[in-house]
Amino acid sequence: MDEIRSFNEENVLNNTRIINNSRTFMSIIGGVITGILGFTGLTGFVFYFVFMAITTVGLAAKAGFTVHSYFDSWNKIVFDGILGGLLSFVLFWTFAYDIVHIF
Repeated sequence: MDEIRSFNEENVLNNTRIINNSRTFMSIIGGVITGILGFTGLTGFVFYFVFMAITTVGLAAKAGFTVHSYFDSWNKIVFDGILGGLLSFVLFWTFAYDIVHIF
């Protein structure tokens, strides 16, 4: 017999906020690393998505790979906030690139 899962809405919102904050922080770190390494163009954006994939694996590992205990689906941990950190990534990428390679 299938068991219906129920989640506390406050806990799910808190978990989602933590994922978004983690992705934003990792976007900033990834942008600085990308700028320091001197990546330009599409290679920088590819590095962003590789960095977000590493972040997703790290978040899943932190949850003990039992994502269904904290979220209703894997989509929350895999896709939530990926594009939200892109602007922060680009900002810190260009900032670090300018400081290291131009000035």
